[in-house]
Amino acid sequence: MITIRPARSEDAKALPAIEQSAGEAFRTIAELAWLADGDNVSVERHRALIAGGACWVAADEEDRLVGFLSAGIEGDALHICELDVDLDRQGQGIGRALLERAVADARRRGLAGVTLTTFRAVPWNAPFYRKFGFRVLEGAEIDERLASLLGDEVEHGMPSDQRCAMRLDLNRAGTR
Repeated sequence: MITIRPARSEDAKALPAIEQSAGEAFRTIAELAWLADGDNVSVERHRALIAGGACWVAADEEDRLVGFLSAGIEGDALHICELDVDLDRQGQGIGRALLERAVADARRRGLAGVTLTTFRAVPWNAPFYRKFGFRVLEGAEIDERLASLLGDEVEHGMPSDQRCAMRLDLNRAGTR
């Protein structure tokens, strides 16, 4: 049984290993396999995000962490920085549970939306988020903050034509 709970400062040291494990999935996509060898978010950055109060972990029966979602509040939106699940635990609904918890928290806070940047075509990226009602932002819909994030990603080697910004509007009828 998996429990989703708010992340604690002491959880931060376990999160880079989960990110590394999740990143191994990119080895199945030849042109993105290099991402599996990329840098992970530092323990210090995780601690800072956790201190902001918008990060959750997925823990097993023995409180071993198997996944996490790190986010921050940016204006009227909860921005998802990272969502990772250990490679051997993927496909079990853990990512879905983490995302549902984050969206519920954003609603509770009265935020207008949830945003993120991700790959357009990687199955566990944009197609996964679309199932929750996220939409790809195009042109003028991409605000300065998201445009800056996408630009930073390109500077760090991400292919610009494969990246996108997405948003889940929380103030529209019919969203989950």
